[in-house]
Amino acid sequence: MKVEQDERFREQRERFRLKWNCEDCVLFDPAKGCAHGFPTHRHRKSRYDDPSAALLFCKDFELT
Repeated sequence: MKVEQDERFREQRERFRLKWNCEDCVLFDPAKGCAHGFPTHRHRKSRYDDPSAALLFCKDFELT
């Protein structure tokens, strides 16, 4: 799912401590990557330092 990031989302992301990145997923290992072998570069936290980056949500995300 792809959603445009806006100021409201960024504010709510901080206020509610939203989780949706690989680093927050139980299926992610920093040394090995995604347990399912999916590419992770578009779902990593560092990508969202850019406020113009569209939000991408993984269909297999499992909260840790």
